[in-house]
Amino acid sequence: MHISDFHGSATALSAESGGRVIAGTTTHGTGRSTPLRVDAQRNLEHVLRAAREVFGELGYGAPMEDVARRARVGVGTVYRRFPSKDVLVRRIAEEETARLTEQAKSALGQEEEPWQALSRFLRTSVASGAGRLLPPQVLRVGSAEDEAAEEGGAARVPHQRQAVAGGAPELRVVGARTPVEDEPSEDAGAGALLEVVGRLVERAREAGELRADVTVADVLLVIATAAPALPDPAQQAAASARLLDILLEGLRSRTA
Repeated sequence: MHISDFHGSATALSAESGGRVIAGTTTHGTGRSTPLRVDAQRNLEHVLRAAREVFGELGYGAPMEDVARRARVGVGTVYRRFPSKDVLVRRIAEEETARLTEQAKSALGQEEEPWQALSRFLRTSVASGAGRLLPPQVLRVGSAEDEAAEEGGAARVPHQRQAVAGGAPELRVVGARTPVEDEPSEDAGAGALLEVVGRLVERAREAGELRADVTVADVLLVIATAAPALPDPAQQAAASARLLDILLEGLRSRTA
């Protein structure tokens, strides 16, 4: 998986001069939404589908020209919808992060057994291929030395720190900047994903079914690692299932 070219896309939307593009509409600075023409809407859907496929196969470093070719449109059409590659990358990453969050919530709500809930989330997420499109800020794992240098104290693995008094462990997006007052947090989607996956992890750990050293970051890395991009769909499904079985066994507590 090659996602290192996600260059500061958290601020990319501010570069759009005409407003923010969303599915089915174009929103201008006045807040007025104008429905897209049928052909324009179809082109947008083709571009988004192609972007998911191309970035999923080649990583976020893939050029916009590859997206245009897969969508069977001119590269100018892609840039009319997304003024820069960063804007398109952020759009895809946000959608995949939201999809994983919903899958985690579904697992929490439908599975009473903690290990079954975590396992269901992992299997569903890997099968969907969403792990190949996660933004790197939710996959970045720093060293203990990095955490100690940042906090000036005892270090914890990123995304899951020492529990606060009477509550769950504090979760955060690694590398996230402090939001300005009244400004929507660009990491809100990633934060929501970390929070709900954190609940899955804590439940499984408290039940004694998850290794004590497994973190939220580890679980997300499993999703990303167990979703290889192979040309044959059947081979890809089989490889993903086999790899996930091995990784799940590694996550389980030896006493479970």
